[in-house]
Amino acid sequence: MADADDPELLPGMVRATVKASQAKARATKARKAAEAEPAAVDPVARVLVDVPLPHLDRTFDYTVPVAMADTAVPGARVKVRFAGQDVDGFVLARGAESDHTGRLAPLRRVVSAEPVLHPQIATLAGELAERYAGTRSDVLRLAIPQRHATTEKEPSAPAGPWAHDAAAGEAAWVDHQPGPAFLRHLATGGSPRAVWSAAPATDWPALVAHAAAATHASGRGVVICVPDGKDVARVDRALIAVLGEGQHVTLTADAGPARRYRDFLAISRGARRIVVGTRGASFAPVDDLGLVVIWDDGDDLHAEPRAPYPHTRETLLLRAERESAGALIGGFVRTVEAAYLLRTGWAQEIAADRAEVRRRVTVQLAGTETDRARGGRIPREVHLAVRDALETGPVLVQTPRLGYVNILACERCRTPARCQVCLGPLALAGPATPPACRWCGTVDEAWACAECGHRGLRAPILGDARTAEELGRALPNTRVRTSSGDTVLATVSAAKQVVVATPGAEPVAEGGYAAVVLLDTWLLLSRIDLRAGEEALRRWADAAALVRPGGRVVAVGDPAHPTLQALVRWDPAGNAERETDERLAAHLPPASRLATITGDPGAVDDAVTLLAAPASAELLGPVAIDGRGAEGESRIVVRVPRAEGPDLSRALGELQRLRSARKLDAVRIQVDPPTL
Repeated sequence: MADADDPELLPGMVRATVKASQAKARATKARKAAEAEPAAVDPVARVLVDVPLPHLDRTFDYTVPVAMADTAVPGARVKVRFAGQDVDGFVLARGAESDHTGRLAPLRRVVSAEPVLHPQIATLAGELAERYAGTRSDVLRLAIPQRHATTEKEPSAPAGPWAHDAAAGEAAWVDHQPGPAFLRHLATGGSPRAVWSAAPATDWPALVAHAAAATHASGRGVVICVPDGKDVARVDRALIAVLGEGQHVTLTADAGPARRYRDFLAISRGARRIVVGTRGASFAPVDDLGLVVIWDDGDDLHAEPRAPYPHTRETLLLRAERESAGALIGGFVRTVEAAYLLRTGWAQEIAADRAEVRRRVTVQLAGTETDRARGGRIPREVHLAVRDALETGPVLVQTPRLGYVNILACERCRTPARCQVCLGPLALAGPATPPACRWCGTVDEAWACAECGHRGLRAPILGDARTAEELGRALPNTRVRTSSGDTVLATVSAAKQVVVATPGAEPVAEGGYAAVVLLDTWLLLSRIDLRAGEEALRRWADAAALVRPGGRVVAVGDPAHPTLQALVRWDPAGNAERETDERLAAHLPPASRLATITGDPGAVDDAVTLLAAPASAELLGPVAIDGRGAEGESRIVVRVPRAEGPDLSRALGELQRLRSARKLDAVRIQVDPPTL
């Protein structure tokens, strides 16, 4: 048989085919060799590969082919060959030499020459990954939106001219001292840092917009982070009113991939220098950052639910420190973290005086524990307050629970009503529906108490729908609306109406509410949580602050409770100081740094054995977190003094790299979790 390596021994047609194939192979080899020829200038690219394994969280060097010399710029997205497959990555830098002694693989291709990863964000990602014991690739997934090729081809139009009205800004801030001085400092290029306790009935988006305008007037950029899309929309309108159209962009998850990427590129390219958004906006690559703003930093929406679980407040404060920017931490209440910033002198206080607060709102308590035990959920004085307020405007009623009746109990012996199939809790979905299980959905029309045999049911806790029904019966000629769950109202008119809302879903009323009623305050206070009191006050104050100037707030609860007393006095600073003192005495954050290690019991035990924690570290636990002991997950808490927090983070990061390299069972590590 003829040898294919010697075409002359083959038949004529076959010989021609073999020669053509060999010529094609030689041409392909020559083309690939030419393509792989290193660039003449800075032929080495240092690439951060998008691999979630902690032990591979470092840069890798690749050769930059001459064909990619102009497009493989720092910050660009690329494809590289890694562990036998093509993976994504970012070019962090270009250099002339590599520390690697072997042959470097070339870049596979440049996905986009758009430099989306800016140096300050790359540095931020590294610092956050170290602080939260995560990986840079995980942080960058939070920071940089997915590419939208069509949008990327569009140019970003520059912002138009605008005029700074410094007098209007100082007038808006005059009730919060030293707010005007804070604005003047920003306008002259300074970087002041403040913790701002907003007075009730304050149009806080307008004040934030004026702070952004003062910073923008100095030629610098602004990042504003708020909890949710409703707040983004309010600040968006305020920025348009103060700066005009086209001076800022918004970044929210529900904007859609095209619009989100378009707005991100406007910031990245320097076409816009003011951005407002939810927690993802904290990573916006604003050029020459002059001010970071976070509103309502105690809201749990600021805590990232994805690894490595960074908090928006900590991200923004780190940026302010590293980029020499000003900072404004604002809210109607003050968190213990914000109070600690004041104690350490890192920030200064901005607040309204007591006379201004008293002028704006009156808070009173109604009802007692005895009234609640007797079933008096809405005392008579609340009904009178609602009727009086409806003569002049709308009324907001906040109730903590969603739904109709989510908990039922025996009318006679108060034993919780349980499903006969799965022992789940029974609930009512509406006034004409029979009891049904919240777990398996089984309807139990003939329910009888397992303890006493009684068939009567009572509702110890009512939801917003049942509350609206009761108020509708008590106020027959008044419109009653609900705002909760999937049906959240953003705004309501100034017409006579009652709005029943759950915490966080309260709509803004045109001109403010004539009165605000806070029901079932004991429910929020009864949460078994480190932040129960702080969170309860935050939710009440956020609702109460929607009242119009001179309005009235009525809270139904125990007048002896210190958190309710703080609400009556409208003293968020005093409440934060009390909470901080208690935390310091108990060696809890912010006096200490905590980390949790969660996973299968065996994996948690292995992690503790491998952890090289600081000598002062305390190990609390392990404890079963789902009540199933060895069959479920367990958690251990590691606590160190605040000064040794960086050492703990580094030890946890090394633990993650060690476990990843050894392919041990995964555990979930959270540094400074928002709650335990």
